[in-house]
Amino acid sequence: MKSIATINFKGGVGKTTVTWLLAKYAAAKDNKKVLVVDTDAQMSLTLAIQLQESGTMIGNFEKWYEDKHIKNNKTLLNALEAYDTLKGGHFDFSITSSFIYQMSDNLFFVPSVVDLYWLELDVIDREKVKHFIRALLGKMEHTNKYNFNYVFFDSPPNFTALSYSVLSCSSLILIPVNPDVFASRGIGLMVDGLKYRIEPWPNPPIAVFMNKGKERLGVQTKETKRYWEEAKYVCEQIKQDKEKINIMAWDSFIPDRVSIKRAIPGQYFPDEFEPYFKELWENIKSILG
Repeated sequence: MKSIATINFKGGVGKTTVTWLLAKYAAAKDNKKVLVVDTDAQMSLTLAIQLQESGTMIGNFEKWYEDKHIKNNKTLLNALEAYDTLKGGHFDFSITSSFIYQMSDNLFFVPSVVDLYWLELDVIDREKVKHFIRALLGKMEHTNKYNFNYVFFDSPPNFTALSYSVLSCSSLILIPVNPDVFASRGIGLMVDGLKYRIEPWPNPPIAVFMNKGKERLGVQTKETKRYWEEAKYVCEQIKQDKEKINIMAWDSFIPDRVSIKRAIPGQYFPDEFEPYFKELWENIKSILG
């Protein structure tokens, strides 16, 4: 089971949309069994799925969320609390259909919950919570129904105890950037922040790519290309640093289109975005297999 975390400490870069559509592509186009976990207390992905669905899906998901996920105490926060209070090495939290929602044959989802906002106010053992996600994925691997090929984590735009646990066991970290000045400046800040907060630094591969790229007549604009070249330069400088961070700048390019957000709730992966996500997904597989 390979785990992929999408992060950016700057909000609005489109990481939630990219995470979901990447997972959707892997499930629909590459026939992989995929889980997406919303670890962001803002619940952007959870709300997008819940509020933008049309037809029966919204009713099914809302009913499941309230009547099974919440009432049965099977949220991500419930799992973390069970892990934080475990005694004798036994993680008493069963992985059932009340915890994981099945979106399609290959695509599964663990939603967020608003109570994650208060997670940092609780007394949680930092070193203990570091291994929470690894333990949770381990329980899934021992359940045939939930033995996934890939797990995608939509991370919050800030560093939390939960994101600490996610990043500590990630097989790959994805950093989407936008065509603006933060593209190059933000990469260094994020890498430095991760090294400072995650100790010892596990040094998983980091891949940077352009999201919300501007196009004109099907070609990237000069401005988008300029910002991307600056971002690539920063990645190269980080790679050459004495600490040898394994960072890559992928020329994979996701265009800025209004229709991309409407692709979140649809049952099928949108054909118009297939070439872009295919290239990005092939890059991911070249690293993770």
